[in-house]
Amino acid sequence: MKDDKRKETTGRKYNFVTPSVDGYYGDFGGSYIPEILHRCVEELRQSYRTIIDSQEFRTEYHALLRDYVGRPSPLYLARRMSEKYGCRLYLKREDLNHTGAHKINNTVGQILLARKMGKRRIIAETGAGQHGVATATVCALMGMECEIFMGKTDVERQHVNVERMKMLGATVHPVTTGNMTLSDACSAAIRDWCCHPQDTFYIVGSTMGPHPYPDIVARMQSIISEEIKQQLQEKEGRDYPDTLIACIGGGSNAAGTIYHYADDSRVRIILAEAGGEGIASGHTAATFHCGTPGILHGSRMLVMQNDDGQIEEAFSISAGLDYPGVGPMHCNMVAEGRTTVLAVNDDAAIRAGYELTRMEGIIPAIESAHAIAVLPKLQFRPGEVVVLTVSGRGDKDIETYLNNAPY
Repeated sequence: MKDDKRKETTGRKYNFVTPSVDGYYGDFGGSYIPEILHRCVEELRQSYRTIIDSQEFRTEYHALLRDYVGRPSPLYLARRMSEKYGCRLYLKREDLNHTGAHKINNTVGQILLARKMGKRRIIAETGAGQHGVATATVCALMGMECEIFMGKTDVERQHVNVERMKMLGATVHPVTTGNMTLSDACSAAIRDWCCHPQDTFYIVGSTMGPHPYPDIVARMQSIISEEIKQQLQEKEGRDYPDTLIACIGGGSNAAGTIYHYADDSRVRIILAEAGGEGIASGHTAATFHCGTPGILHGSRMLVMQNDDGQIEEAFSISAGLDYPGVGPMHCNMVAEGRTTVLAVNDDAAIRAGYELTRMEGIIPAIESAHAIAVLPKLQFRPGEVVVLTVSGRGDKDIETYLNNAPY
């Protein structure tokens, strides 16, 4: 939906990661929902901070992160890559989490929130399948009904993750509208939620959706930067890097990576979005480069759309970055000049994935490979401390890597 009206602001009187009372980050955010969902979204808005700030929640959440997820995830100094790029390159290894990606941090938190609110039926959207697997995992853990919406295109290219979800007891619904990818899965999940507003909790996988979801997801993922601070203090004698790098689609892993550094001017923030076949090709998911303000999936954000406000299809070799919007927190940070976003084309991401694999013995998810691919685009000072988040492991993408091998 096209939205040319901008929310009036009179200077930044907030920190970058905390929304206003009505859910805005500067000009972006809010809650644009059908009337049938108003009651359950309002119930969530009024209760989420009380629940997640409670000692009971925090104790159980952190115990599960430690004993079930396997946190803290390592911060690994990639020595060969460091030598190549002239910096001290640390990799935040979210790929080593249980289920193989950062998504589990969020689903553990949201399933506890859903249980506290008395919900028993869980729905979720997924693209690359990692959020779907993480949601199915925590539903199995808590004995809750789980239904996952996934675009038919992604069902086919992420077959292994689909089977993992089914094995965990989830029902997977292939979505056949649009280009049958992540955006269409989100729309299908919201339609289902409209039909079952009373007993259903929607575990949103990224920093998008109506308020308070962007804030909830960012808070659940903030464990990433919380650990980075502690680990850098141990390894470098200071708790901040010079540069942070992460890939970005909807924005969950990026939010977690930057959360505790968003207002720290000493830290340069670089994000890598999916350029697809090129930002001028018409086959891209580079929302920051090609998007304009609009309403999508309950939030005001940058959206890839035509002049009539119709959503344009996003294209990327990466199912997890194949989304025509981006979360409001990130939109505001770019608008304020806090974050630099670089578009990475499909072929560059594949090359970068192979580079990390052959230089460090780590096969990254193709999403994470987009972050690796920005390294040649940047200049580093000798000894500069760089932290790059490997958001997930590449097991799910092996066929895509092999079919597009650069060697």
